[in-house]
Amino acid sequence: QVQLVESGGGLVQAGGSLRLSCAASRSIFSMNAMGWYRQAPGKQRELVAHITMGGSTNYADSVKGRFTISRDNAKNTVYLQMNSLKAEDTAVYYCNAAGLLPGTVYWGQGTQVTVSS
Repeated sequence: QVQLVESGGGLVQAGGSLRLSCAASRSIFSMNAMGWYRQAPGKQRELVAHITMGGSTNYADSVKGRFTISRDNAKNTVYLQMNSLKAEDTAVYYCNAAGLLPGTVYWGQGTQVTVSS
């Protein structure tokens, strides 16, 4: 089992920045990949950004050029730097980890991000 704890959410004005953190209870080297998802009210959960064990990243089109995913292996932490925030970025953001075994997936409890226009 892996526990994921997100932090860093909050209320910010449009155009502002936030950095989300996801701390894992054990080494993220044991994860095949980690990512951030978000879910806005009335909408399905969607992938925001993803980083593999090898360091490859991918982003949703809606956040490309504004968000950056990174990781600190020594701290077992993955980050999501969010710049130029828009009202449509308002959602609960969830950290996700995919284990090495197929079908092994872990989720954090989520952190609320609210962007006021």
